[in-house]
Amino acid sequence: MARAKLFAIGGAHIDRRGRVRGPYVAEASNPGTMREDVGGGAFNAARVAAQRGLCVSLLSLRGGDAAGQQVAEAIEESGIEDCSAIFLDRATPSYTAILTEDGNLVTGLADMGLYEIGFSKQLRRRKIRDAVCGADAVLCDANLPGEALSLLAELAADKPMFAIGISPAKVERMVAVLDKLRCLFINQREARQLAGLPANASIWQVGETLAARGLKTCLISAGGAPLIVMEQGRFLEIVPPAPARLTDVTGAGDALAGASLAAMLRGLPLAEAAREGIAAAKIVVESERAAPRIDEAAFRAALALVPQPRIPEQEKL
Repeated sequence: MARAKLFAIGGAHIDRRGRVRGPYVAEASNPGTMREDVGGGAFNAARVAAQRGLCVSLLSLRGGDAAGQQVAEAIEESGIEDCSAIFLDRATPSYTAILTEDGNLVTGLADMGLYEIGFSKQLRRRKIRDAVCGADAVLCDANLPGEALSLLAELAADKPMFAIGISPAKVERMVAVLDKLRCLFINQREARQLAGLPANASIWQVGETLAARGLKTCLISAGGAPLIVMEQGRFLEIVPPAPARLTDVTGAGDALAGASLAAMLRGLPLAEAAREGIAAAKIVVESERAAPRIDEAAFRAALALVPQPRIPEQEKL
């Protein structure tokens, strides 16, 4: 059977992750370690989707520097077709995260100016338009500016379009394409920002607001808290299993997206697909890499620990 084709567009850049050694002290120098890898929302999710059986091509933007070459090598090693554009006079985008000793995010710094200027132009290239038209589904992230997201939605036409929120600062870019999305992958902070609701708003109110604005389905994560599955304004929740060890949360949401969308393209219902996403995310948070290799045995073992979806108390009222 031919593998489904996924066209992914968005971040593929250098990820730097600094881990504090000992208790984190704000506004002070903290001892720790720094490691560097290739990541990015779209690329991380694409790598997982490829491992879960999809044939994947990726469009991103990078500079003509050593970091850009590192990104190119990582894409090639992942078995993903590289459709990216290279800007010789620009620096490759990067993301730097500072983590506590137990792996939770303190702050992140995104140096991604190149993404703001290049995606719309690339989506007008005949080669890229043909790649989108030839795919079975499209994945994007909010590293694309609003104009590029709208253009992508037009090109995708009636193909399933999946999206990753990336951050509270960027997720509002999804407003113009909410009604075009098959599924949006966001965390609770991003969901509240997208809905325009305060931090103390209930996640149920947030989901209802997004549904009223045209979003059909979404998965709303919150670390170790239950994953909220919203479909056509109705809710389920899945309690993720505790990791054997919490090593690094970077890339967990992207893994959730990549594995979930791959399962949906195989025909699984949203809630069952979300279980597969949680299994992939569990493997990621237990690894030092944002996109580790996920072999079938490890995946099945993780999936066996993910409970069945349940109706939240809010929905029983």
